[in-house]
Amino acid sequence: MLFNSLTFVVFFVVVVALYWSIHSWQARKNLLVVASYIFYGAWNPPFAALLFGTTAMDFWLGRRMAKAKDQHSRRRWLVASVCMNLSMLGFFKYGNFLLQNFQWLLARVGIIYQPPHLDILLPVGISFYTFATLSYTLDIYLRRALPARNFLDYALFVTFFPHLVAGPIMRPTELVPQFAAPRRATADQLRFGLALITLGLFNKIVLADSFLATAAERIYDSDKLPGALDAWIGTLAFSGQIFCDFAGYSTTAIGVALCLGFAMPDNFRFPYAAVGFSDFWRRWHITLSSWLRDYLYIPLGGNRHGAARTYAALMGTMLLGGLWHGANWTFVAWGGLHGLYLAVERVLRAKFAGYRPGPLMFVALGLLTYMLINLTWVFFRAKTFGKAWDVLRGMLGLNAAAKPILTTYFIVSVSVITGCIVLSHWLMRARTLESVVSRAPAFAVSLVWALMAFAIVIAQGSGNAFIYFQF
Repeated sequence: MLFNSLTFVVFFVVVVALYWSIHSWQARKNLLVVASYIFYGAWNPPFAALLFGTTAMDFWLGRRMAKAKDQHSRRRWLVASVCMNLSMLGFFKYGNFLLQNFQWLLARVGIIYQPPHLDILLPVGISFYTFATLSYTLDIYLRRALPARNFLDYALFVTFFPHLVAGPIMRPTELVPQFAAPRRATADQLRFGLALITLGLFNKIVLADSFLATAAERIYDSDKLPGALDAWIGTLAFSGQIFCDFAGYSTTAIGVALCLGFAMPDNFRFPYAAVGFSDFWRRWHITLSSWLRDYLYIPLGGNRHGAARTYAALMGTMLLGGLWHGANWTFVAWGGLHGLYLAVERVLRAKFAGYRPGPLMFVALGLLTYMLINLTWVFFRAKTFGKAWDVLRGMLGLNAAAKPILTTYFIVSVSVITGCIVLSHWLMRARTLESVVSRAPAFAVSLVWALMAFAIVIAQGSGNAFIYFQF
């Protein structure tokens, strides 16, 4: 079930109406669990059974771990949870990828092996709910959290439909405590939640799908060699598309949860105004970057064991973060580039520790960050390294045989929209949406809200799936 579909609108209205009409808190939680399974099962009902099975197993393993009297037993239960979750993720998401790379390795030593092609259907959101369930057992093991009081609370934590399939990636300490007492949205929360839903859908339906997606597709899904202008416009289009698509989903999810009285963390804080790459990852997909930091980078050593160990942990974290996004070496290259950027930035910060850039240099460094981020998006969007090299050569003006691909309409519309996105991020860099809305005149807020809603209605088409559903 897509947020940007009429089916979801009907589903959401029914769920909110029932939720508000029920007085028993236990019954409300039961409603939300059932609604969440309906929401997830709408894609493929058998995968709802898989979700229930992993949820039940992790709940049981978490309780066994909490009751264990010695560290060895606790570690054994943790290993069982990690192996179960990663094996599920590995089979469904990386099964064919691993077979293909095994075939390639055998071919290098002269062994011809033709593996079967596994017709595996990827469960929607498996990467997201796997990380959520892993955080539960890891937090219990690290004594950061106690097990959920009952299976209902844990099942609701895992399956809560706003965040289930594409985040934000929730921690048990963030959501489970909210199930302890009855929650109902206030009038202000309901209004702001509906406004966030409108903003999120505007980003997705109007900006990402209607204006930016086609330009990116014409460059990255074509066999034609792009020239410098086409390569840059196509990449800028994808840069804007993926932000509007993914931030649009996160904003909608936060708004949906708020309409039910639940708070979820921000997942984006105007990332295209980042100055430096560590700043970018504090602003982009925040719940993933913090998950990787807490459960991967720090356990790998972090910055506590010397420079060599720090850089190894940094690069390992970003490479695995790239692989998390997809079963393709292009995603690993994307993660590796970010790891390289972060390592170089760390070196430069140490060398110029006392340097404080002035306003113009600060903005220049921000624009340089944005440009280099766009270079990484080439590997994220391209389906093969061959296509990535074609686009990169085009961006450098090295495709001498290139002919124009994009029309003036696409060049102008992408330039204007991505320019407005970057400018808005800089204007909002040190602010929050809540603070701006609270200070703006009610008439202005209502007018912008109405215009976004009108644009959504006009632009609504077949309802394209969100990009991050494939991850």
